[in-house]
Amino acid sequence: MLVGSYQVRSFQLSDYVSVTDCFQSVLSDECYEETMAAFARQLSWDSELVLVAAEEGEIVGVIVGTIDNDNGYYYRIAVEQEHQRRGIGQALIESLRQRFLQRKVRRIMVTVDVHNEVVLPVYEKAGYHDTDFSRTPHRLSIVNG
Repeated sequence: MLVGSYQVRSFQLSDYVSVTDCFQSVLSDECYEETMAAFARQLSWDSELVLVAAEEGEIVGVIVGTIDNDNGYYYRIAVEQEHQRRGIGQALIESLRQRFLQRKVRRIMVTVDVHNEVVLPVYEKAGYHDTDFSRTPHRLSIVNG
């Protein structure tokens, strides 16, 4: 999916360092540690639910999703500071939504934890409401391993 000069696509192994850098620059230290463990688990289970936004080959955003108990969950989204407010987050959310729909999940939920309360307006702008927010992230398999 192309949004302006950004391309949203599946994660590739060659993206690992760039994605790690993106997470590190956007997330708090505590959130980064938690996210990297879940990110690694999701990659080993189903890398098709990890999407990146790239501009001229440079990774500027990433979204990690997972499927748990037949529900699709947005787990973590990060967009580099200088690329925020340009529709990249919306494009990542929509692209992952399409993947969830292809997998015929029962419901699509937004995982909410102490680290991502600040990005809830991004999901709300994408059409998600309070009833779509799951405030029990510790129940997700990618978080618990």
